Amino acid sequence: MLRKTLTGPVDRGTATASALRTVATELNGLAALSAVLENGLAEPFAKAVDLIGAISGRVIVTGVGKSGHIGSKIAATLASTGTPAFFVHPAEANHGDLGMIAQDDAIIALSWSGETAELKGIVAYARRFAIPLIAVTAGLDSALAREASVVIALPRVAEACPHGLAPTTSALLQLVVGDALAVALLEARGFTPDHFRTFHPGGKLGASLVKVGEIMHTGDEMPVVGSGTRMRDAILEISRKGFGCVAVLSADGLLEGIITDGDLRRHMDGDLMSLSVDDVMTRQPKCVEPDELAGAVLQMVNASSITTVMVVEEGRPVGLVHLHDLLRIGTA
Repeated sequence: MLRKTLTGPVDRGTATASALRTVATELNGLAALSAVLENGLAEPFAKAVDLIGAISGRVIVTGVGKSGHIGSKIAATLASTGTPAFFVHPAEANHGDLGMIAQDDAIIALSWSGETAELKGIVAYARRFAIPLIAVTAGLDSALAREASVVIALPRVAEACPHGLAPTTSALLQLVVGDALAVALLEARGFTPDHFRTFHPGGKLGASLVKVGEIMHTGDEMPVVGSGTRMRDAILEISRKGFGCVAVLSADGLLEGIITDGDLRRHMDGDLMSLSVDDVMTRQPKCVEPDELAGAVLQMVNASSITTVMVVEEGRPVGLVHLHDLLRIGTA
């Protein structure tokens, strides 16, 4: 019988001890990878980055089994960070998908042993058409390594699997190398949040990359009064515009302060209506510029326990963003 059913709940202490052993084993693997990156692996890693950065085509990532699953993730990460890439399964490649690989492409082949039989077709194809091949393997003397243009030689490390069979630590090291390549290429290309947003328009991530200038309220929607305005008129402006605040401007249009519901509550004990906005306003309020990302503004709003942020350019308010605007586009 291949599957053994548990006869009762697992002891929490036993499960936790197992988890800690797994984490410790995989941390040791990462430490070994870090050590070789600082020494012998530094040059081939840099060569791999240069090789990928120089091609005009795409990066083809390939691998079998767990290496294939990791390869799919690496291809997705590369593609989303400015390096066009996709995953080709070696078995499908041997049955026609080699036609998806062009001479201006580069190939990243993942195989812990470097002797994966299914990779032979892609390796031979790369050699035949002089397509650059980057091997990510622990088999430095393997068939894959011998045919590769660049070999990223992973350190031999213990698997977290107690039998040393299930790819665990080895899969993690492949994943980390893929992430390292993607980030190094991202940085070399000067890939910006704007570029990132182009590839991530949907979901919470896409929303967090929207600039506040795209969602801010402007013009007559903004609640504003001039310095010296009586509080009676300021409260009317707050009520008309419906944002729970009003900006106070100097005679030359600079932002001097803001009055929020909190400021009103703090002055309720006195004769509020006899005061001017200058007596009540909060000076130097939280402000952002139009090109600030919505995700960053949401963090500011949460950290400062405020609901409204003024958008300014050279000290002059050009818009207003409310917490509801951030929620509406899906940043939270």
